[in-house]
Amino acid sequence: MKKLALKTSSFITSSLFLSLIISIHVGSAIAQRLAPGYGDTPFLLPDPGTYSLPSLGMAGDGMVLTDSGETVSLHSALGENYALLSFMYASCADVNGCPLTAYVFYQLKRNMQVDSILADNLKLVSLSFDPARDTPSVIQKYAANFSITNSTGSWDFLTSSSETELIPILEAYNQDVQRKRFIDGSNTEELIHILRVFLIDPKKRIRNIYSVPYLHSEIIYRDLLTLLKNGEISPEKSREEIFLTQSTQLGPGDVREGYENKNFKSQSSPLKEKNKLTLPPKTTRIISTLGLPPHKLEKDLKLEEKIYLGRRLFLDRRLSLNNTMSCAMCHIPEQGFTNNELATSVGIEGRTLNRNAPSLFNVGFSPNLFHDGREDSLSQQIWSPLLDKNEMGNPSVGYVLNRIRSIPDYPPLFFSAFGDSKISMEAIGDALASYQNSLNSGSSLFDRWYFGKEADAFQPNQKRGFALFVGKAGCASCHVLGKEDALFSDYKMRNTGVGYLRSIPHKQKKQTVQLAPGVFTEVDYDIIKSVSGPIKPDLGLYAITQNPEDRWKFRTPTLRNIALTSPYMHNGSISTLKEVVEFYNGGGISNPLLDPLIQPLNLTQQEISDLTSFLDTLTGSNVRELVSEATNEVVGDVGI
Repeated sequence: MKKLALKTSSFITSSLFLSLIISIHVGSAIAQRLAPGYGDTPFLLPDPGTYSLPSLGMAGDGMVLTDSGETVSLHSALGENYALLSFMYASCADVNGCPLTAYVFYQLKRNMQVDSILADNLKLVSLSFDPARDTPSVIQKYAANFSITNSTGSWDFLTSSSETELIPILEAYNQDVQRKRFIDGSNTEELIHILRVFLIDPKKRIRNIYSVPYLHSEIIYRDLLTLLKNGEISPEKSREEIFLTQSTQLGPGDVREGYENKNFKSQSSPLKEKNKLTLPPKTTRIISTLGLPPHKLEKDLKLEEKIYLGRRLFLDRRLSLNNTMSCAMCHIPEQGFTNNELATSVGIEGRTLNRNAPSLFNVGFSPNLFHDGREDSLSQQIWSPLLDKNEMGNPSVGYVLNRIRSIPDYPPLFFSAFGDSKISMEAIGDALASYQNSLNSGSSLFDRWYFGKEADAFQPNQKRGFALFVGKAGCASCHVLGKEDALFSDYKMRNTGVGYLRSIPHKQKKQTVQLAPGVFTEVDYDIIKSVSGPIKPDLGLYAITQNPEDRWKFRTPTLRNIALTSPYMHNGSISTLKEVVEFYNGGGISNPLLDPLIQPLNLTQQEISDLTSFLDTLTGSNVRELVSEATNEVVGDVGI
C-alpha cells in the first residue's frame, strides 16, 4: 500500500464530533440513511450458542501509542480476553463511518455498567489511522467525550508514532485508507476507508468482522455470548503462550488448534511479549570471553552494523515463502538457540524435518556446520535452510533477494553495514554470519575455575565430574580441552550408533510418535508403514561422501551451554543430560561401524551424577544478554 499522504491541518474537535452523534437522536436532518447500528436491527437475530464463529485468521500486531504516549504492541493493548478493534480517525464526519463505530462502542460501554458478562469479557479498542493529526494528546481529548462516571469495562484509544509503524498494521487487517481529492487533484482533509470492526479472541484470532449493515451492539453481544457459551475459549484458559501471533499469509498447517496438550506450556516468548520490551541498541559487539579463543572478526570496522542487520534478518518471517518461518523459529533464542520442545524441527506448512536444530551458541568457532558437516562457511550455510522446500520453502536465491529488496526498511540497513544499499546474496550471508558469530558464550563456572583459577567456583561433585570427564569416562578424547581455551569438541564425524538404530528394521510392534510439543503417543508400526511407508534412514556423512565407511557418522557437538540445548543427538532422541551420560556409559549402540572410542564406561550411579553436574557448569555467563538482545529486538514482520 502506498503512503497515506497525511498532512497536518485544523482538527475538527471531538466536541463537534460528539454533537454530530447526539444530533442523530434529536431529529437533526441528515440526508444520508442511517445504519442499523443507530436503531433496531432490520432482521431477527439467532439465539446465542445456536451458531458458531470459526476463526478467520490471526489478528495482526504492531507497535502503537496509548493516549498517554506509551509505546505498546497492539496485541498487548487488546488484552487477554475478547476484544473489539476498530480503525478510525477523530475528525471523521461520515455518520455511517467512524461516528457509527463510536456510537456502537459507546452503547456497549454503557451496557457494561449493568452487565458483568460484557464488562468482564470484552475490551473495546479504537486505533486511529491518522497519526499526523491524531496525536496522543488529541486522542486523549477525543476519548474524554466518551467517559462514563464510575464506569466498568475498558475502552482504550490508540494512535501510532508514524506511518511507518501504522502501514503494516493496516495491511495486516486489509484496511485500505485513501485521501479524498478535489477535482484539481489536491488532497482534502477527508479520508476514505471501508468500515470494518474486528472481534478478536484471547488467542488473537479474528472471530467476526462487522461492516456497516451488521455493526450493532446487540449482534456483537450475541456473538460474545456464543463464544463463551460454546466454551471454545474461556478467559481463564486463554493465557497460554502463542508463538505465531501474527501472520498475514497463513498457509496449510500453520494453524494447529485442538491438538495440544492441555498441561503443556511453551518456553517460547510470544511475539506480543517480545515487542513490549525496551529495544536494545542498534549495535552489537563480538566480545572475547574467558575460555574461548579470540574471534577473527573482531577487527571488522562495520561489524556492529552487520550484526544488527543480521539479527533483524534472523528474526524476520518474511524471509520464508509464506511469511511464517524465520531462522529464530527453529533456533529459538530463549531455548538456547535451538528448540527444547521438539525432537526434530518443524518447517514451513508444518513439515516435519528429520533432524534436531543444533544450537548456535559459539557456532562461529566450528570448522564444519550442520550435523553432517556439509558446509564450512556460515555465510554460505544460511542458503541451505532458506532454499530447502521443507524448511523455509523459497524457490530460488533470486526470489529471496527480491523479497528482501521489496521491504523498505532493509536498503538503509544494508547501506549502513556495507556502504551500499545493493542487496546481494553475499551481503545477506555476511550479515547473518556476523550475527551468528556474535553468539559467543564463555566465562562459565568451569572457565572461572579452570582458566581463571577461582578455586571456590567449583563444588566437590563438579570437581569429581571433571576428573571423570578427562579420566575414567574419556569424554575429553572427543570433547577436547586446550591449554588456554576449550571448545569441547574436535568437530570430527563419528558413529555413536544412534543413526544406525533408526536405520535398522523395526522389530517392535509400536513406536512412540511426537504429535506436538509435549504430546507423545504410541502408534502401531504397521499403521505408520501403511500411511507413510518406512521411515527413511538418516545415513549422516554418507549422504555427502557416498563412502560406505561414513554411514551414520555425525559431527561431534560442542558441550558449551549443553545444559540449555536439549534434546540431544542429531535426531533429538535423548531428552536429558543424565540419559546422554547413561547412553555413553552403555557403550552406545553396537554396529559394524561404531567409532572405536565409544566403549562402555562402567560408571556408577554416583559417577553418572557427578559427570552430569560437571556438564551443568559449562553454561556461559552472558547467555541472558545474548538471549535478551534477540528477544528484545523488534520482530521484522511485526514491529516495522
